[in-house]
Amino acid sequence: MVSLSRPLGKAGRRWLLLFHRWAGIAAGLFFALWIGSGLVMLYVPFPTLTEAERLGRLVPIAWDRVTVSPDDALGAGGLGGVPVAFALEMQGAEPVYRIAGQDGARATVSARTGVRLGPLTPADARHLAADGAPDARVEPIDRDQWTVTTRYDPLRPFLKVALGDPAGTELYLSQRTGAVALDTTRFERGWNWVGAVTHWIYLTPLRARAELWRTVLLWLSGFAALGALSGGAIGIWRLRLRRRYAGGAVTPYRGLARWHHLLGLAGGFGLSVFIVSGWISMNPNRWFASTSPPAALRTAYAGSLPALALAPQRLRDFAVSNTRALRFAAIGGRWWIVAEAPDGPRTVGADGAATLDARTIAAAASGGFADGPLRSIRPLAVYDAYWYPHGTDPRPLPVLRLRFGDPAATWLHVDPRDGTILQRLDRSGRINRWMFDAAHRLDLPGLTGNRPLHDVAQWVLNLLAAGIAVTGIVAGWRRLRRIRSA
Repeated sequence: MVSLSRPLGKAGRRWLLLFHRWAGIAAGLFFALWIGSGLVMLYVPFPTLTEAERLGRLVPIAWDRVTVSPDDALGAGGLGGVPVAFALEMQGAEPVYRIAGQDGARATVSARTGVRLGPLTPADARHLAADGAPDARVEPIDRDQWTVTTRYDPLRPFLKVALGDPAGTELYLSQRTGAVALDTTRFERGWNWVGAVTHWIYLTPLRARAELWRTVLLWLSGFAALGALSGGAIGIWRLRLRRRYAGGAVTPYRGLARWHHLLGLAGGFGLSVFIVSGWISMNPNRWFASTSPPAALRTAYAGSLPALALAPQRLRDFAVSNTRALRFAAIGGRWWIVAEAPDGPRTVGADGAATLDARTIAAAASGGFADGPLRSIRPLAVYDAYWYPHGTDPRPLPVLRLRFGDPAATWLHVDPRDGTILQRLDRSGRINRWMFDAAHRLDLPGLTGNRPLHDVAQWVLNLLAAGIAVTGIVAGWRRLRRIRSA
């Protein structure tokens, strides 16, 4: 048995060395790109239209021009069923109702005439986005680098308006709805090419095919993870702290290989965790449920609704100072009116008397969990291990955490101000929080919310990983040159 195990062990170590060598040559450049682009992403996120930016681009509602009731607007929209989103706001000088159906369809209805508005024209886009500025350029876009993901599909096609301002701002207006869907600046676009686009391999022809992109990333990151793990195994195997090598060295290597080995011992664990957690982020085998509430839960949360029965003249009674939008939210079989202003929303019942509270939210949410009772309601006034900010994405406080006794042990995080379900977190999502957010983003207790300390930890780990990647790339290049010249 001993005589057989020794050659097998020797052969196994040889194949491990060969695999790591060629895996490093094949994936080394990806390691370097992922590390560098990840550091950029700490400071420049992928372009998106934040809620503050959306409200900032809206003007206060011209109440004297609102002559169409919400019920009539729903009828004119023709989408049917309880809308996923329904709001009154301004589109230029025209008050409009914006409606989103359960199937993703969108409709915009004039609150002045009651007519469903047609596709936005380039002249309309120039006027809405740039107030008719002569330097503005309008370009029709169906899908580009910044609107590549499927979340924009219900809004396509777009009219991209380049404002010609010093920041190089470009606005994307949906031709279907007339609303601004995205804004980008020259700074965001430039840094994202070496940040998120590189890190996620977000090349438009590939990312436009979501399942193909996911498959490519799964295989690539999985192969890279095996390369990193094999390097860690070799690094520990070749390390000698007691019976040292000649000259008292702890490593048998010299020159560049010595640096690669020592840097691997110092930062290899962090690099392996980073790569493996990146593979996990692609949700292999669909292990982790989405954190977005599913359609069935949203429908149950809305409940069976009566007509709003609000005359257009009454809508102004629900406004607050500087109201930019009036949102009609369906919660627990009742309509609630959310007045959105830059300093935050205010929510009251459509009857003008009821106030949205935790009990009402909990009763509405419980309708989506017939197989599990509500276990607890907990208001969170401070961040904790499962509700926390990340980088430039500050999550709102306070929130309500609703815990259910269903088989998936679901938690819901709900904004108590307007009843919006912000996150669905089941057992798999809480596991993913530690396997990805903690491992990949360093969203750890003590680091999350402490931006300077979090960034220092990221830089230290990533610089060590960069040293491993760069020394491996140079060593691989030298080997390939020797093979070519042999």
